[in-house]
Amino acid sequence: MANRGSFSGKIGFILAAAGSAVGLGNIWRFPYLAGQNGGAAFLVIYLICIFTLCFPVMIGEIAIGRKAQSDAYGSYQKLGGGKWGYLGLFGILAGVFILSFYNVVAGWAFGYFLEISFGNLLDTQDFGAFFGTYINNVGIISVFSIGFMVLTALVVSQGVQKGIEAANKIMMPALYAILIGLIIYSLTLPNAIEGVKFYLVPNLSEINTQTLFDGLRQAFFSLSLGMGTLMTYGSYVDKKQNIVASASIISIADTSVAFLAGLMVFPMVAAIGAYDVQGPSLVFVVLTEVFHNMGPTTGKIVGGSFFLLLCFAALTSTISLLEVPVAYLVDQKKLPRKPVVWGVATLIFVVGIPSLLSQGKVEFFSHLTFYKDRDFLTFISDMCDLSLTIGGCMLCIFIRGKWKIANMNEELSIGNPGYMNSYLRKYVSFSIMWTCPILLGILSLLIIFDKFVGIEYIFG
Repeated sequence: MANRGSFSGKIGFILAAAGSAVGLGNIWRFPYLAGQNGGAAFLVIYLICIFTLCFPVMIGEIAIGRKAQSDAYGSYQKLGGGKWGYLGLFGILAGVFILSFYNVVAGWAFGYFLEISFGNLLDTQDFGAFFGTYINNVGIISVFSIGFMVLTALVVSQGVQKGIEAANKIMMPALYAILIGLIIYSLTLPNAIEGVKFYLVPNLSEINTQTLFDGLRQAFFSLSLGMGTLMTYGSYVDKKQNIVASASIISIADTSVAFLAGLMVFPMVAAIGAYDVQGPSLVFVVLTEVFHNMGPTTGKIVGGSFFLLLCFAALTSTISLLEVPVAYLVDQKKLPRKPVVWGVATLIFVVGIPSLLSQGKVEFFSHLTFYKDRDFLTFISDMCDLSLTIGGCMLCIFIRGKWKIANMNEELSIGNPGYMNSYLRKYVSFSIMWTCPILLGILSLLIIFDKFVGIEYIFG
């Protein structure tokens, strides 16, 4: 297995896996979902879901990868045989499509970093109109997206230790440093305390079925479960490592970034009271207006730092997303890593072109008649959401019905001799057998209803 590469140790694996989980979902999606669902009420549900639903699935996914020492397809095929390998391919394809639109949004973020830091963006009067015009400048966004993909490919082409691990050892501490610096500044802004109260003082009466649905969906999406990323990374982990302890740290690291992102964003938006803004508008319109109100110099420094943070978060995820299909082709087709990396990166950029054109540039991609007139990027994003929950549900079914809970526990006990006699073993086993597949199955159905029927028909 030496030619596959491996992480140098526990820290390298944790930083890489945490980097995989930390992404645009933490910095952008988590705050706007929290704003729509009562702030602190959503935070409570999110934290509960992370450690009751997502943590056991993460442990199971890493255990499969380390036991099989292979990519997502190879892991399912080796431990399950038959047609189980197709479940791994399903996850790999999901990762490819996620990266295809993720790279477009990363291009937006990098463009805004340059526009705020070195341009005249903060001088505009209509930030919504600027955003709409900017993302339809296909030429410039293509350049930024290609640049982001090239940077991602450069890292992945260097292999596990020299590429993925080395990059995350730099970017993850930098991400935390920028995030904490922005939090400190945001807490000095006028009305910051109101934003903090909204975010940290829960009104449990605001918890409803929609809050539970969004919290559960965001928790699973946040940790990048169900598409083979952590399975692939787990295959690079040696037998001495304690998977349970590592998964605990990864969960805490990812959750802390989402939590801190909220602590950064809500004091900022408190100034204009825009707590419940949806989608890209929160980051690219509302926060840009906040940066404008800070004044030309401070706005450029704080706004530039924020979008640099967003770029770091995106890059840690794009690296792991690219590694999943690369590992499959290297393991299963015995192809050399570097040509595979550049070939797959090129293909994924091409797959992302409809998302690039879907924000008004091309009518066909901007208004899908079969998808409630939504744009192609939203369609791909929603379908990937669904694929992750289905993948997570099937992973639990695979462990329970094919690989067997006893084999998973045996793998988890390696590097953790006290695991077999612990309460945690009983909890993880029960969760994988019952709680997780049932909840993820229900969540998959709810996402289908939400996107194709309208969740209001269920939730009233």
